[in-house]
Amino acid sequence: MNTLDKIAKSLGSLSKSERKVAEVILANPQSAIHSSIASLAKAADVSEPTVNRFCRRLDTKGFPDFKLHLAQSLANGTPYVNRHVEEDDGPDAYTAKIFESAMACLDTARRSLDTAVINRAVDLLTQAKKISFFGLGASAAVAHDALNKFLRFNVPVVYSDDVLVQRMSCMNSATDDVVVLLSHTGRTKSLVELARIARENDATVIAITSKDSPLAKEATFAIGMEVPEDTDVYMPMASRLASLTVIDILATGFVLRRGPRFRENLRRVKDVLRDSRLEKDDEKR
Repeated sequence: MNTLDKIAKSLGSLSKSERKVAEVILANPQSAIHSSIASLAKAADVSEPTVNRFCRRLDTKGFPDFKLHLAQSLANGTPYVNRHVEEDDGPDAYTAKIFESAMACLDTARRSLDTAVINRAVDLLTQAKKISFFGLGASAAVAHDALNKFLRFNVPVVYSDDVLVQRMSCMNSATDDVVVLLSHTGRTKSLVELARIARENDATVIAITSKDSPLAKEATFAIGMEVPEDTDVYMPMASRLASLTVIDILATGFVLRRGPRFRENLRRVKDVLRDSRLEKDDEKR
């Protein structure tokens, strides 16, 4: 039974205040996915502890976990495209649904992140002698984006989407090298093997992946995220966006940790890149 069905069937057993929460969610489940606990409590005219109590009645651990289950309960769309899209949706409908789904999934991912782990990852990246970014499939595109960002940071950066090159790079890694592996499922055999090889050669392995996945367990430590997307069935959409956002977070942390002098170096890099672009006045001619 999905979350919406469970809410509907439990109405008779809820307290008066819990029922208010249920009715607000049933009236607009998409809005509930986007809401903070404070805004949902205000909409239902109840306290925040009441919302948490309601969530636990639905066999979830709290409000963030409830929103994850609620998002999953809406996953009844077109297989292999997007879980919210229906066969007869027009461009207005599927455009709105994909944006709403992406924003809801990003919010869920944000709430599931451990900022202490983010902080430790930034520590390791700023101290690394060499950083490698590896992924396969949709995650390879995220790894390539990471290369583009970290190449500006005056530290050796490696990227490849070739499995053999990835293996050779991990075999040649050493102490103070950091290997960042990206996989939403964390079940890609080649990447789990890369984590083992890199660790055997004394590199630090950071996995950006699902919590408690095989890759997360094999890595030195993992930046685990909860993203309500089944990439065994649907095209990777929100999970890819979540991983790209984590790369942005790590890159931003890297710049802030390095301080003002390092930001001056970034300005010089930006000046060099500016010469490769047409001036805005030139575009009008």
